[in-house]
Amino acid sequence: MQIIDLEQDESIYSVSRLNSEVRTLLENTFPLVWIEGEISNFAAPNSGHWYFSLKDANAQIRCAMFRGNQRKLNFLPKDGLHVLLRARVSLYENRGEFQLIAEYIEDRGEGKLRRAFEALKKKLQLAGLFDPAHKKTLPAFPRHIGVITSPTGAAIRDILTVLKRRYPCASVIIYPTLVQGTAAAPHIVNAFQIATRRNECDVLILARGGGTLEDLWSFNEESVAQAIYQCSIPIITGIGHEVDFTIADFVADERAPTPSAAAELLTPDKIELLQTLHRNKQHFLHRIKQQMVTKNQQLIWINKHLYQQHPKRRLAERAQQLDLYEMNFVQLQQRLINKFRMRMNDLDLRLHQRTPRYAISKANQQTHVLQHQLNEWMLATLSKLQKRLANAAATLDALSPLATLQRGYAVAMKQDLAIIRDIKQVTTGTMIKVRLMNGILDCLVEKVK
Repeated sequence: MQIIDLEQDESIYSVSRLNSEVRTLLENTFPLVWIEGEISNFAAPNSGHWYFSLKDANAQIRCAMFRGNQRKLNFLPKDGLHVLLRARVSLYENRGEFQLIAEYIEDRGEGKLRRAFEALKKKLQLAGLFDPAHKKTLPAFPRHIGVITSPTGAAIRDILTVLKRRYPCASVIIYPTLVQGTAAAPHIVNAFQIATRRNECDVLILARGGGTLEDLWSFNEESVAQAIYQCSIPIITGIGHEVDFTIADFVADERAPTPSAAAELLTPDKIELLQTLHRNKQHFLHRIKQQMVTKNQQLIWINKHLYQQHPKRRLAERAQQLDLYEMNFVQLQQRLINKFRMRMNDLDLRLHQRTPRYAISKANQQTHVLQHQLNEWMLATLSKLQKRLANAAATLDALSPLATLQRGYAVAMKQDLAIIRDIKQVTTGTMIKVRLMNGILDCLVEKVK
């Protein structure tokens, strides 16, 4: 039999060593990852660090975000919030728990502007501004094309280039306006009013280049939507990119994915040109994405090696451990308080049951019960005796000679009231008494037969 020297066999791991090597393996294998899910069990102890779970329909994972990274956020996470995390894959050695160390959180739910967008969209839809019945048909061969956009932006250059190449016989009238900022919406409304008043175009293009939801917000204003709805000239929009939708797109008679596409929709052979533009766009985005992925991986590896050598890492782990001890202490304290409170309530109840007042009250209750039972027994006994008396009276009445007298019979008695049962007991001239139902007759016997 082979005997293993446990002190020299390096294949036997301690728990601490195994957890440490697993954590190193996880952190070296996985770069910074983006992960999407729903927040649950969110906790923010006094240390300022955040702890929560990130879950989807089938699984969940513990997450931690240290106080230093929270400065990058402009919102407070909460349970039920759908978020996108950029995090490091790690292991909490003290408990052997797989976890993510979040460095950035992005709200993937509807933000303030998105909720305002949906509210206005619903309002205008109920008002009928999106009704297809109000849509005007775009002219097949427009002679005069009006463009409402910024005169210095890329959108106007794209539109003019497409129109010149696709339909050079059409004249182009530019209605310059702001397309971004708080003052943009009134300028856009004013441009529509000027175009309607002049009535010099067959169709209008409302255009702007791409941007964030905030950049495109002037096209989500109700005043712009009303101006488009009230305009008598057919309108096509080309705002942002393909994924960008604005309120103006829903009210307009036609929507194009880009300003260039809006110009192409007004010219012949638009399908071929759109396909070419789409292929070029996808190729360009793919090349940019490849470059970004390569550079991002390089940056991730650099940040990872820098983080592993930084003393802040150990400090953060100790802080996390301290937070765990704090939460456990609070839970233990609450359990002890509840236990002592229940014990005190039990002693108070037992003391109350041993007071003279409680004993007297209990004796009074028993006395009332016994008195009630005695009264019931007396009433039952009295009723029983009354029934027996009634039965005896009825029997006595049935055997009484008075009942016989009531039927017309009489009782003959001597003077000493002895009942005469035989004629031999009297002679002629004897005085007798005859008892009737309602009295006695004194009679003289004159003859005996």
